[in-house]
Amino acid sequence: MDKDTLSGNHVVNILQRKSITISGVKKIENFDENEFLLETNMGYMLIKGSSLEIIKLDTYQGDVSIKGKIDSLNYLESSKKQEKQESIISKLFK
Repeated sequence: MDKDTLSGNHVVNILQRKSITISGVKKIENFDENEFLLETNMGYMLIKGSSLEIIKLDTYQGDVSIKGKIDSLNYLESSKKQEKQESIISKLFK
């Protein structure tokens, strides 16, 4: 990992709600065409939208680029992250 990722730098750039670039991403927890759950240096981030897809993933630098219609971006507390994961699992087994 580079010094920016190790020092905790976290940058989010949204361009016309059509694409988003995020630095400081530790890992992608879960994703589909409607939402992404990412672990970042600043906590868990939930991105919701439609037709979302990864266009760039750099695991070494911790950079992720996503395209699609972006409706919302939220940072989650760890308890809410657990609730989110449970709801995703419950959707799978309905």
